Amino acid sequence: MQPNSPTPSRLRCIAVDDEPFALQLISDDISKLPFLDLAGACLSTEEAIEILSKTRIDLMFPDIQMPKITGTQFLRALNAPPMVIFTTAFEQYAVEGFELDIVDYLMKPIPFDRFQKAATKAYERFKLMQFSLSAPEADSFFFVRAEYKEIKIHFNDVLYVEGLKDYVKIFLASQPRPVLTRMNLKAIESKLPSRMFCRIHNSFIVPFAKIKAFQRSQVFIGATSIPVGDKYAAEFRKKYGSES
Repeated sequence: MQPNSPTPSRLRCIAVDDEPFALQLISDDISKLPFLDLAGACLSTEEAIEILSKTRIDLMFPDIQMPKITGTQFLRALNAPPMVIFTTAFEQYAVEGFELDIVDYLMKPIPFDRFQKAATKAYERFKLMQFSLSAPEADSFFFVRAEYKEIKIHFNDVLYVEGLKDYVKIFLASQPRPVLTRMNLKAIESKLPSRMFCRIHNSFIVPFAKIKAFQRSQVFIGATSIPVGDKYAAEFRKKYGSES
């Protein structure tokens, strides 16, 4: 199936299902909504990965029960997944799905009005993210998804960021509890301006402005000691020296 021509105001989507008839149904539903653009209809996760590696995808509709890998396993394997709406005939995966911060969970057979409601929810989230990038003060904050909502974080509030495999903790000056969001450190690094932040370790990103002291193998954010990894040390010293 050939993808439609995308426009900036539309979500680029892929559908993933090993059953051709189910794949055709979800593809037809996508084509009925003017704010969705079908970029691919995939009979396997391998086909989906191929598309994800080549183009921007905003929303994915994967089935859960597939021959080689479940939809939840597939989602966990992606470093920076797009928004996800699961489609399935098995309701026992619902809790696991929502733990993965999906947009919605649709039970087959899917009534079109239920599909439209889920897709609209994804579109509203998309518009919120687009607004955060285009707003006049976009260079002072960013959004992350946490606790089932979009959290606005100001750059100057960040103390440091710690990576934990599939999650990151964002420690803030304004609150005692860190914000926990399902992203990897590379994805969160892309949201942070390099003039203000530097990755200093496989697991840590720090803002230059919050560094209180610096030794060869560690920096101090307040009383917190954060290690400087060997492969990041030279670049950090170069950048930090220019900030000092």
